[in-house]
Amino acid sequence: MVFPFKFSKVLALKEKEKDAAKSGYNEAVQKFENAATELYVLLKQKEEFIEKKEQQIQKGVPISKIQDAERFLFSLEKSINFWQGQVAKTRRSMEIKQQLLLEKNIEVKKYEKLKEKAWDSFSQFEKKEQNQMMDEISIQQYMNRGNQV
Repeated sequence: MVFPFKFSKVLALKEKEKDAAKSGYNEAVQKFENAATELYVLLKQKEEFIEKKEQQIQKGVPISKIQDAERFLFSLEKSINFWQGQVAKTRRSMEIKQQLLLEKNIEVKKYEKLKEKAWDSFSQFEKKEQNQMMDEISIQQYMNRGNQV
């Protein structure tokens, strides 16, 4: 006999939703990692540039070069500020998608638990029916033997 689970279509739908949420979460993680990497590169570049600038000032450098360096540093700061915003935005997005994924996982687990309970009930019912059939067969065989004697 086939196991009839009345929520099988709902379970399949919830699994698809979970897979879509997982895909969205993975995409959000990738965007966050890209933004964080870009920010890291800019911060590293700024650190190295400041060290280089300080060394040049120690050696003595024309004012025009120092002014150029300050303009570049200002531009770098603007980029860093932009990417800090991007990192914060992508982190929020990632956290929201993580929460959605968690909710979808919980929904799927609920339906899987229902399916497990339904399976247990079904298998107990099947076992009970098999035992009844075996009892009936045993009784019929006993009756047949009794009639032959």
